[in-house]
Amino acid sequence: MAITKVWIEPGCILCELSVETCSAVFEITDGADSTGVNPDADFTQYEAEIKEAADHCPVDVIKYEEN
Repeated sequence: MAITKVWIEPGCILCELSVETCSAVFEITDGADSTGVNPDADFTQYEAEIKEAADHCPVDVIKYEEN
């Protein structure tokens, strides 16, 4: 199954784990007060990193969908 969608739910504490794990997919946005997902990222290239970020998120707000 391939990851087809990645998002960050409300509640991110800006620990930067996602960006450190996979800066090609995750980015600090809005004047550095939130974390977002790069809309141009190729999720299939970074599936392991996306799953690692989601698994290690301290507030469990990194989500992804597989098809």
